Amino acid sequence: MFCKLLRLRLQPGSPVHAVAQRSIHKLASLQKATALPPKKMQSLLFPFSEVEAYLDRSVDRTQFQLFHPSLEDMLMAEKLFCASESHKIEYSSSAERMDHAPALKQPEGHTKKMNFFRVGRAFTMVDMPGYGHRAPRDFVDMVEPYLHTRKNLVRTFLLVDGSVGLQKADLIALEMCEELRCPYVMVVTKIDKCKHGALLTNLLNLQHVLKTETSSCFPQPFLISSVHYLGIYLLRCFIAHVTGSIRLKDTSQS
Repeated sequence: MFCKLLRLRLQPGSPVHAVAQRSIHKLASLQKATALPPKKMQSLLFPFSEVEAYLDRSVDRTQFQLFHPSLEDMLMAEKLFCASESHKIEYSSSAERMDHAPALKQPEGHTKKMNFFRVGRAFTMVDMPGYGHRAPRDFVDMVEPYLHTRKNLVRTFLLVDGSVGLQKADLIALEMCEELRCPYVMVVTKIDKCKHGALLTNLLNLQHVLKTETSSCFPQPFLISSVHYLGIYLLRCFIAHVTGSIRLKDTSQS
């Protein structure tokens, strides 16, 4: 089962995408993306490559490139996020409290409930309420028991605004995941909203926190722009990989 924490903008009955989008993007097909010039395609698939050139040579890049699948891997993963007659992607149910959460047989604005979306027979995505000052009053009673008790939970994803960097609420969420010892991943959103210098500053700060204050977090943050579709295919591939839905050609990836 796959759990997604924070603001995955999905509507009941709509196609599931790994990150929010209001309309179908012109690069929603990876096949179309491969027609781009090599440099642009590289930036689309691996957004860190765009800002890497601005890093000092002394900065360790390893943590930003741990998961580096092939184009073939990404094409396999993309199929999971495309609905067909034999592969349904659909809204399942919503839960306002933990005891409302459905017992799923398959690997399983501002969100106020936990919304469950089945991705065929591959996995289920759970859109959870955001934390912070706009979180629902029963956020702790709703989210923490779910993260703590769901034994088939594969990964939790925390979204951080890349244009502003880690905030107090983000650090509290990190602390919660560390206390619960649930495997989680940081997704840095809105990377198109700030200049490279500001983004790099925020990324290096995040890298330092992950390295010194976490033990359950995957070391590599995933950079995302839902406006320009940057990093979408990489994140989709990671989701497909950690849920066991695809087997990477390069078995060294983890």
